Amino acid sequence: MNEFDLIRHCFTREARHSVLGVGDDAAILRPTPGCDLHVSTDMLVEGRHFFTDVDPHALGHKTLAVNLSDMAAMGAVPRWAFLSLALPAAEAGWAQRFAEGLFALAYEHGVDLAGGDTTRGPLTLSVTIMGEAPQGLALRRDAALVGDDVWVSGELGLGALALAERLGGEVAVEAGLLAAARQRLDYPQPRVALGRALLGVAHAAIDVSDGLMADLGHVLTASGVGAEVWLDSLPSHAGMEADRPRYLACLAAGGDDYELCFTAPQAARAAVLAAGEATGCRVTRVGRVTAASGGRLLDASGNVVSLARTGYDHFTQG
Repeated sequence: MNEFDLIRHCFTREARHSVLGVGDDAAILRPTPGCDLHVSTDMLVEGRHFFTDVDPHALGHKTLAVNLSDMAAMGAVPRWAFLSLALPAAEAGWAQRFAEGLFALAYEHGVDLAGGDTTRGPLTLSVTIMGEAPQGLALRRDAALVGDDVWVSGELGLGALALAERLGGEVAVEAGLLAAARQRLDYPQPRVALGRALLGVAHAAIDVSDGLMADLGHVLTASGVGAEVWLDSLPSHAGMEADRPRYLACLAAGGDDYELCFTAPQAARAAVLAAGEATGCRVTRVGRVTAASGGRLLDASGNVVSLARTGYDHFTQG
């Protein structure tokens, strides 16, 4: 299969929201009047972001999911995605499974694959995604205010637990918990509906991709504020509850969960809970924004909990 056969066979679908999609020199898009355009890019590299033996269907899902999570963190409706692939070879079976995983999630969220590029090289996957939100209503990192509550969606720690197990760490866990962790690592669920429901309710937001304390730190830096986070309040899978200290690093500094961390005024607590209920997503209040700079993780006695690291960094970690 040559390059153009691969594109036609695996990656060409009807464009539902585009004037012109895959197959020309450029896509033609028509944004909704009154909306701002949101654009984000994520790259996944074999051996850095995923294992060589990952199911291509799961990889297709995750390649788009990490980008949808960025749209969720802004409160944007995802519309168009552009996929660039570097493949060692044009293997039709692998490409078809990858495309099935990607398009299943794209259809679920109403996203058009509107274009991209292919080339031969080490397996590298890059998506640029574009979405829309009403003008001026985006959830931004620089909007947290002193006195805000800090919230987290879903459960933390599962993605990091699965990654630790795959890397051969001492992570002997019961089968049910490990299965849930592997599912989260391979098939993260971007919180797009929750992000949209938080428009006009929350102040600032970010998705938890590199670790809660690290990602929250980006919000605090952008907003010029600090925060205290309560360790015992961090939401976790039931299988982690019996021995939370054992999973401290996964909960507070692990990545790959793609949950949302956001701040909202205390007066909006009922509205935040209603947004979670309406979208079928658990939301948990885990801290508060303070005037002091930086983020502090506190135990039940109010003591600062030290972490070996607060999250993942591509250039300082293997």
